[in-house]
Amino acid sequence: MWKKLRAFAAWPMARKRLYAEAFFYLGWARILKLIPFARVAPQLGTRMVETSYEHPGTDEATIRNISRAVRTMSRYTFWESMCLVQAIAALKMLERRGVASTLYLGTSRGASGEMLAHAWLRSGPIYLTGFEQMRKFTVVALFGKTTKWQRDDVQARG
Repeated sequence: MWKKLRAFAAWPMARKRLYAEAFFYLGWARILKLIPFARVAPQLGTRMVETSYEHPGTDEATIRNISRAVRTMSRYTFWESMCLVQAIAALKMLERRGVASTLYLGTSRGASGEMLAHAWLRSGPIYLTGFEQMRKFTVVALFGKTTKWQRDDVQARG
């Protein structure tokens, strides 16, 4: 444990802040899981709207760093931080930076027939969370979170 703390102390301040932000949003997302989903869903984006697969106007390294921070910090929370919590945390971190994303919810059947659920998050062509298992699930809902300038552009064209 001390070895990990020393390694953390040696990180640049920007990386420390990013990991602390990930820890905060994982906690916030876990609290959201306690609220009925119908009340939380509007915060996740527009239902059944998928954002573009084109590369977002953000540095790819930023997106990958958010992914790494969320997935790493989820192992250090004292609360459950599985797929949905990770996806919401990463979504909120991207939202703070004005980066569009799509949160996917999927279902599948387990070996003994039980219903399984999974969540994952994508921004442009990059999958941030839940990508390891996503192919095993059928998408049943998705939420597209666009940036303000993207919403304005769609309204202007529409």
